[in-house]
Amino acid sequence: MLPNLSVVWVIAAILVLAFVLDRWLFKPILRVMSERQAAVTSAMKMAEDAAAKAKAATAEFEQKIGAARTDLYKQMDERRKAGEAYRTEVMAKTRQEVDKTLADARVELDAQAAQAKATLERDAEQLGREIADKVLGR
Repeated sequence: MLPNLSVVWVIAAILVLAFVLDRWLFKPILRVMSERQAAVTSAMKMAEDAAAKAKAATAEFEQKIGAARTDLYKQMDERRKAGEAYRTEVMAKTRQEVDKTLADARVELDAQAAQAKATLERDAEQLGREIADKVLGR
C-alpha cells in the first residue's frame, strides 16, 4: 500500500519548515548565544585581570606606605635624638653659666664680706679709741 500523498506533503512541509527554522531561527539564536558567551567569558577574564592588577597595586601601595612609615619613624627618631642632644647642650651651657654666676657672686660676696669686716674692724678700732679717750678723759 502506498502512503497517502498528503502524508508526503506533510513530511515535505515539516522538512522544509525544519530547514527554514534551522537556517533563519536556530542558527542566528545559537550564534547570538555563542557571541554572548564569548563576551561574558571575555568580561570575566578582564575582571580577573583587573582584580589581579588591583591586588598588585594594593600590595605595592602597602609596601610603599610601609617604607614611608619606616622612613618617617627614622626621621622622627633622628629629630628626637637631635632635640635631646640640643637640650643636653643647652642644659650644660646653662649649668656652666649658673655655676659661673654663682662663683662670681661668691667672689663678690667674699669681697664684700672682707670689705665689711675691714670696715667693721676699722670702725671698732676707732670706736675703741673714742671709748678709751672718753674713759681716760682725753
